Amino acid sequence: MAERWLQQRRQDAYWKKAKREGYRSRAAYKLQQINDRYGLFRKGDAVVDLGCAPGGWTQAALEVVGEAGAVVGVDLDRVRPLPPARFIRGDMTKPETLDEVRRELAAPGRGSPRLARADAVVSDMAPNISGVYSMDQARSVALARKALLAARALLRPGGKFLVKVFEGEDFAPYLAEVRASFSFVKVYSPPASRRESSEVYIVAKGFSRTSRRKRSLRPLEEE
Repeated sequence: MAERWLQQRRQDAYWKKAKREGYRSRAAYKLQQINDRYGLFRKGDAVVDLGCAPGGWTQAALEVVGEAGAVVGVDLDRVRPLPPARFIRGDMTKPETLDEVRRELAAPGRGSPRLARADAVVSDMAPNISGVYSMDQARSVALARKALLAARALLRPGGKFLVKVFEGEDFAPYLAEVRASFSFVKVYSPPASRRESSEVYIVAKGFSRTSRRKRSLRPLEEE
């Protein structure tokens, strides 16, 4: 099983491209494609990358925000340095970790740590795969829910949120939770996602700290 997975990965066009172009993971292309389509962040923005290891999304975000922006990555594991990004080793559900993120966002010219806010929060986290899809999907939603809580704590009004989640039984209720905090929500599968994967990305813009009235669930749209 592991040998077959390694063989498939080495035959993957995006994996080969990432090796050639110096990205830490093929996932960097997913973020590039999503940002090109939906404009999640731009030059000078402050971006928080949740579950950032090994750093592929951080690399892609840095290329967009430039030296005038900031990228702060959070992960339970240690991540190799990638200047000028800042990495925090910690649990995104802990208040002390969120406080540390705010301190990093409060670089010169960005205000005090108490007032520091991100323009975008992104998460490509996935659970350790057990092989039991119902369990893996539920764990994926649980991670996405934690990412949403962190985003609500860190985003500025009008900010943007991107999160990976597996489709399944728990997906629609989670999508409703995202819609309660954002004015624009789309479900999208970028070209770099593997065809056999059940992952999709929820793209959300127009964050509001005041929860919106519950909306009836519209049919899910994939563009």
